[in-house]
Amino acid sequence: MLENLDWNNVMVIDIETVPQYSNYDQVPEHMQKLWDIKTRHQRKDETPEEFYKCAGILAEFGKIICLSAGVFTKDNGFRIKSFASHDEASLLHKFADMLRGCSEKLILCGHNAKEFDFPYICRRMLINGIKLPPQLDISCKKPWEICHMDTMEMWKFGDFKNFTSLNLLAAIFGIPTPKDDIDGSMVAEVYWLNNELDRICTYCQKDVVTTAQLLKRFKGEELIGEDQVTIAER
Repeated sequence: MLENLDWNNVMVIDIETVPQYSNYDQVPEHMQKLWDIKTRHQRKDETPEEFYKCAGILAEFGKIICLSAGVFTKDNGFRIKSFASHDEASLLHKFADMLRGCSEKLILCGHNAKEFDFPYICRRMLINGIKLPPQLDISCKKPWEICHMDTMEMWKFGDFKNFTSLNLLAAIFGIPTPKDDIDGSMVAEVYWLNNELDRICTYCQKDVVTTAQLLKRFKGEELIGEDQVTIAER
């Protein structure tokens, strides 16, 4: 599996998202109405106010607060650069500029990224008036021209009913993961109530490393050593 994959041409990414507002009462009235309509069939027994804690999963009502990107280096190393900010437009501009300095054939990879990360990034870039870099602009491209990989999709092997979390795959492949003090369901609270962006950034970087390790396992290669992971300054 992945025999022909060139590590030098792969970038692993992950994003952390939150609702655009700290609580439902701050949402503009016209957007409250649109939120109610959009989530009508998802809320079950919850009110629109109660369900607003989940607004971060929808690009129309959420925003990106951290985007971490990792690339493979020589000697089985891995280097991560994170873009984290309260100003979403700023971090997306910086990420887009970085991609424009890379090959258009760069392969972007993430876990469940085709369903979530890639489209979310594209939607938020357009909302913020940012031109999509070529690696993300897939309009009018043929399927084989799109350089995106998704470790969850790869694990499905065509089984469209299957959803497997990154944590579960890490466990069954023996990939060591540091114990996190937060999980994805806590990001909005940690951001809006505790204002701990650095803590969220660390969590995001760990997921990027785990996804990179999973790729290594898929290809049957040794894992990246803990001392071989470097974090670039933000």
